[in-house]
Amino acid sequence: MRDDIKTSCQKRLSRIEGQVRGLSKMVEDNRYCIDIVTQISAVRAALRRVEEEILRDHVAHCVEHAIASGDKVDQRQKIAELMDVISRSDR
Repeated sequence: MRDDIKTSCQKRLSRIEGQVRGLSKMVEDNRYCIDIVTQISAVRAALRRVEEEILRDHVAHCVEHAIASGDKVDQRQKIAELMDVISRSDR
């Protein structure tokens, strides 16, 4: 993973960690259910953005490297991994 992507993802994940702690506090404080669900949706959206950033970097770095290498086995493996993770996505 490129350093700039790593830094960006770490910052995003730290914010998400704070959001999750906030969610826990909301539940503990018996806050209104819809407010909690709204915040859960915000956390899920933030996680999706991190996932997309990492996948973009994976394609631009790892998959591109496999293609440039000419190694057919590595190319197939990288594409299979990518397809597998996309198919598991809950979008």
